[in-house]
Amino acid sequence: MNTLSQQPYFLRALYDWCVDSGHTPYLTVRVDKQTRVPQAFVKDGQIVLNVGPSAVRNIHMDNDWVTFSARFGGMSHSIEIPVGNVIAIYARETGEGMAFESLEPPARMSGDAVEQESDVSEPATEASTPAQPKGRPHLTVVK
Repeated sequence: MNTLSQQPYFLRALYDWCVDSGHTPYLTVRVDKQTRVPQAFVKDGQIVLNVGPSAVRNIHMDNDWVTFSARFGGMSHSIEIPVGNVIAIYARETGEGMAFESLEPPARMSGDAVEQESDVSEPATEASTPAQPKGRPHLTVVK
């Protein structure tokens, strides 16, 4: 039996929650050969995108793809992201959101080609991350 992924449903729900709450939804995306984004803005095989209603046009999230139009450096671009490449969605203002388990190693950009990392980094330990306040969990943007 082929089960549906929960990820696209969580993406749509958290996007709606961010917008309804007056927050700016951001996506962190793993870039690979299927991901269509402006390569000049990709760093370490990832891109962070403001997907708020004032920043994008015609956003569509189905069970397989997140698509929209956005301006980068004054030029309009069509963005196409496989849902499985979304690493996290969160509110810029509060950091609240959800991170998703990545099933593939992150890609590293080498010129115009995308190469797969040969080793996957270990998850951060408590000692290497700042202490979080007690209460509701939230994401922290790392740049």
